[in-house]
Amino acid sequence: MLPSRKRSRSYDDVDGRDDDRGASEREFGDMPFVEEAEPGAFEPPQKLVALHYNLRENQTKAARENSPIIHLKKLNNWVKSTLIRRYTSRGDAVLDLACGKGGDLLKWDKAQVSYYVGVDIAIGSLKDFQVRYNGPSDHSRHWQPTKFPAKLICADCFEVSLEEPLKDDAPFDVCSCQFALHYSFQTCERVETALRNVASMLRPGGVFIGTMTDANVIVRKLREATTTLEFHNSVYGVRFGEAWADKKFAMDEPFGIEYQFHLEDAVDCPEYLVPMQVLQWKADQYDLDLEVKENFHEYIHKHCQEPENAELMRKMGVLGNDKQGTVISEDEWDAAYLYLVFVFRKRGGRPRPQDQPRRDRGGFRIINVEDIVTLS
Repeated sequence: MLPSRKRSRSYDDVDGRDDDRGASEREFGDMPFVEEAEPGAFEPPQKLVALHYNLRENQTKAARENSPIIHLKKLNNWVKSTLIRRYTSRGDAVLDLACGKGGDLLKWDKAQVSYYVGVDIAIGSLKDFQVRYNGPSDHSRHWQPTKFPAKLICADCFEVSLEEPLKDDAPFDVCSCQFALHYSFQTCERVETALRNVASMLRPGGVFIGTMTDANVIVRKLREATTTLEFHNSVYGVRFGEAWADKKFAMDEPFGIEYQFHLEDAVDCPEYLVPMQVLQWKADQYDLDLEVKENFHEYIHKHCQEPENAELMRKMGVLGNDKQGTVISEDEWDAAYLYLVFVFRKRGGRPRPQDQPRRDRGGFRIINVEDIVTLS
C-alpha cells in the first residue's frame, strides 16, 4: 500500500493568506544554501553538474539493489515509464534532453519509437549510453538490440542551440527532459534557450514531457524549518544560502534561486527553484501550452490503480516485498514528494494518427565513440 498522499500547495498557500498583489510584487519562495567554495573552485554550476555525472560509476545489479534509495529509484522509473507510455505513440521520433547514461532506452524501445536523439552535457555519461545501446561485445543470445536508430550529442542543451545541428533530424513528436529542467533556471537566458530548443524541434501538436523538482513543496518545507535554512531526512538534504534568510523571493526575480541538493547514491550538486507560473509564462511565448502539472504523490495515486500500471508497479518491485521486509520507506516516499510531472503541448496541431506514414530511418545501428557529436 502506498503511504498517504500529500498535497502540493501553491506559494500563496504557503504564505497562508489570500494575495491580491500584482505578480511582480508577489513573494514565491526561499533560496538555497551553498557552502563557500575552496579558493579556485568557483566553477559554473552547469560544469559542476557535468562533473558530478561524469564521475558517477556504473553499478552492478547487486549494487543497485543494495542502494539505500532502491525503491525511490524504482518509483522514479515507474513514473517515467507510465509517462512515456501515455504520451508516446508507435513510430514517434524522440528528442531526449539530459539523456544521461541511457537509463530510459528500454522504455523508449517498448514504446516502439522510430528514431531517437539523446543530448547530454556529460561526455562520460554519453559513452556509457553508447555501450548500453550497442549491447555486449559478444552480443549473447539473450541480448536484444533496440529497434530504433539513435544519435548522441554532447552539449549543454540549456546553453547551445540545437536548431541548426538537428535541422535534418527534426521535427520530433516527443521531447523528454527527465529530472533536469530545473538546472536551466540558473538564468533567464538558459530557460529561454531550453524552451527555444524544445519548440523549434517539436512538430505542431508534439509533446514536451518531463519530471523536475516541485518548488512549492521545497518552499513549504523550507518555511517549516523555522530555525534553519535546511531540511533533510535519512536519504536527502536541501540547504539554502544566507542570502535567502528571510525565506521570501519576489516573483520578478525568479531565476538563479540556488540551493544545494543531496540525494543518497544519486545527486550532490546545486539546483534551482522553478516557479511553475514563470515556466508556464515563458513556455507560452514559445507556443507551448501546459497540459499537466502533478506532484509525484498526486500522479502516483492517480495512475497506480490502472490495471496496466498496477501490474508494471508489481513487476518493477516498486513498493518492495512485505514478506521480505523490503518496503518503500517513509523517507523515500517523502523524497518523491519533492518532484512533479509536467506535460506541455506545442500549439498548432493535433496528435499524430497512428497510421500516418513516417520517414523510414532504418533500424538499430552501432554507435562508435567518434559518432558522438560535440557542440559548444
